[in-house]
Amino acid sequence: MAQENSAFSPGPEEPPGGLPRALATRAAPREPPERPPRRGRQRYVEKDGKCNVQQGNVRETYRYLTDIFTTLVDLQWRLSLLFFVLAYALTWLFFGAIWWLIAYGRGDLEHLEDTTWTPCVNNLNGFVAAFLFSIETETTIGYGHRVITDQCPEGIALLLLQAILGSMVNAFMVGCMFVKISQPNKRAATLVFSSHAVVSLRDGRLCLMFRVGDLRSSHIVEASIRAKLIRSRQTLEGEFIPLHQTDLSVGFDTGDDRLFLVSPLVISHEIDASSPFWEASRRALERDDFEIVVILEGMVEATGMTCQARSSYLVDEVLWGHRFMSVLSLEDGFYEVDYASFHETFEVPTPSCSARELAEAAARLDAHLYWSIPSRLDEKVEEEGAGEGPGWGNGGDKEKNGRLPPPESESKV
Repeated sequence: MAQENSAFSPGPEEPPGGLPRALATRAAPREPPERPPRRGRQRYVEKDGKCNVQQGNVRETYRYLTDIFTTLVDLQWRLSLLFFVLAYALTWLFFGAIWWLIAYGRGDLEHLEDTTWTPCVNNLNGFVAAFLFSIETETTIGYGHRVITDQCPEGIALLLLQAILGSMVNAFMVGCMFVKISQPNKRAATLVFSSHAVVSLRDGRLCLMFRVGDLRSSHIVEASIRAKLIRSRQTLEGEFIPLHQTDLSVGFDTGDDRLFLVSPLVISHEIDASSPFWEASRRALERDDFEIVVILEGMVEATGMTCQARSSYLVDEVLWGHRFMSVLSLEDGFYEVDYASFHETFEVPTPSCSARELAEAAARLDAHLYWSIPSRLDEKVEEEGAGEGPGWGNGGDKEKNGRLPPPESESKV
């Protein structure tokens, strides 16, 4: 049986950020009542990463044809397969009809039994035979029963044209299928995000956190993480901006946004003065209406193609005062990840006030300690001096809390 490594197991809760236990206790009030039911919010990005946006009233549809390759790659699989079959079938039918017209125009169909007549294509006796010859020509099968003769210059020109166009159709369609098959979209299905985000203390500071993991043994190279706050806002001039996007710092300045995603990682956004949640308390957060979109990007190690995985968190999916359960344990010579606990959280003591109020309380406490320590030292020195008699004590030549004794001339005066 695997034994849980003590390095990864949560220890006893300590007061955050070196704050005295009294402040930590005062900053963590009782649990608020359960959230009232609220009207469901329309997601901007689904939990599986699909963007919930549809393009409507696009009048300049010709722009899709200018990039026909990307248009075909973006089609659904059933439409791509239908277009693939139609591309080959229509070219075969088109050139088969031309071969039949050449035979009909030269009179080859009227001299089928004439052994002295030299047709354009031997053994071409109808449209079906012309269609089969078109397939053999474009796919270079060459059964040998139907073959072009040297007495038909228009047939020779058509043969060259069909060979060139057939190669172009093959390159285009095979390229589309290859790109569509090798798209790394399915690789994103094995990149998982925690079902909830949490808010709790880290080193005495409120942080918004979520967890990411990779289910495959082949890793994501050069992985990076981003987070966006999606929330409508109104400017000072009265302009309403729907779904305004704001960056949430997840370590861009320090390089923590670049991940070595071998085991699940907890991504942290520190709620500081530059954070949009700086003045948001627990109750204010519950009444707010926003969506947090997280984006994980990197290169697939096996193919070298760029992969992107997305997910989102609504207000109801942000748990205040929770922390993620440990999923990493130490086996005999290796580490094991228990994905059964990947989405699990547990409650921890967390103040319900905003990060700004918490920082101001900590600053007031630091200021109180700073001014109280010299006062206590003065009182101690005075007590020692009173016990030794009048004067400065010890001959009157020592300092008193950093102050030198007055000169003798001044003391006599």
